[in-house]
Parts: sequence; C-alpha cells; structure tokens
Amino acid sequence: MKVLVLEDEPDTAAYVKRGLSEAGHVVDVCTDGRDAFHLASDESYDVMIVDRMVPGMDGLKTVKSLRAAGVRTPVLFLTAVSGVGDRVEGLEAGGDDYLTKPFAFTELTARVNALARRPPISEVKTLLRAVDLELDLLKRTVTRAGRRIELKPQEFRLLEYLMLHAGQVVTRTMLLEHVWSFHFDPKSNIVESHMSRIRAKVDRGFGRDLIQTVRGAGYRIDADA
Repeated sequence: MKVLVLEDEPDTAAYVKRGLSEAGHVVDVCTDGRDAFHLASDESYDVMIVDRMVPGMDGLKTVKSLRAAGVRTPVLFLTAVSGVGDRVEGLEAGGDDYLTKPFAFTELTARVNALARRPPISEVKTLLRAVDLELDLLKRTVTRAGRRIELKPQEFRLLEYLMLHAGQVVTRTMLLEHVWSFHFDPKSNIVESHMSRIRAKVDRGFGRDLIQTVRGAGYRIDADA
C-alpha cells in the first residue's frame, strides 16, 4: 500500500512512517499542505493521513482542494482537534475517517487498512437512480427530472447512502456510523438538520416526496416508479 502522510510534527511523522513502513507499506511524508496537494494530485496513493494544523495550507483546506480537483484518495484525519463539530467539519470537507491524538497505532493501522479495502470506483455503481432522481458518483452531481440540484459535500454523502439503500429503511444510527463515522450518539440533531436541508432541495417543487420518514424507524428513499 502507498500512503501519503501530511504531518509537520517531526516525532509524530517519524513514528507513523516507521510503523507503516515496518508493516510493509510505502510511505511519503509532507510537512506542508501545498506540497501534499501537489503530490497527491500528481501521484496515486491508496490512503492519505492528514493532520489539520500544518503550515502552508491547513489539512482541511488541502482535502477540500483535492476533492474539488477530483482526487478521490481515501483520507484519514489524524489530529488533536477533537470536538464533535471539528469531526463533522473534517468529514464534510471530504475526509473519510477521523482519529484524534493521542492515538493507538493498532487503531491507526486498522483504520488505514479499512480505507484501503474499499473497492475502486470502477467496481461500484457510479450512477444511482430512484424514480426521477439521479446521483452521479463520478461527476459528484445530483439531478431530478433533469434539473440540477446543488448539495454540500456531507449532504451528498447522506443522499448517496440513502440511494444505495433505495426502498430500504435507513436508521439514524446507520447514518451516523456510515456518513459521519460516529460510533456513538453525539446528542445533536445533525441527522435531522441535514435531512431537512436535503428534502428542501430534492423534494420541494417536484410534486412527489421521494425522501420519506418511517415513524420510529428512520428514513427511506422511495424507489417505486
């Protein structure tokens, strides 16, 4: 596996590189966000490990810029910025997982391996449909009845998960785990507020509500034509 590490703290960078190298991986280390952006844009990596607080261009902006440039390399944020809001911000910026410092190296390795096991985009569906709603995973676009719908990154991830399970009930816990990578309840209305915004964009003005609330269970995308 080829891994790019964006970390400006020398001891942490050396520790991560040594551990991953001993596990048989090829590891490149950058200390500046701009350098990491250019390297990740030019070369193919299996996983990126990104600290948020780095010089040049911070980790959050680096990941946002990579996603905007079409780079889909899985990203694990490894950072001391640990609030729930910070985690949400990192995931909404395009991160795939979030691990806070201090950390256990065994957990870091497990998360990196899990990200690397995700199938390449060529092996998964790239166009999801439910009635007249379409979500293009490659172009990162959403349309309904031919009309373009603009979604923020985390709204896109949530709708993507619903459409991957079209016709099935998706619980709040499932959304927290698979969209936000929360394996606990953050005691907030994060799911409900995102769902409300998506409904306003996807359903309003189309005459038929595709996103349904299943009372006491969760949510479902109507897949019946």
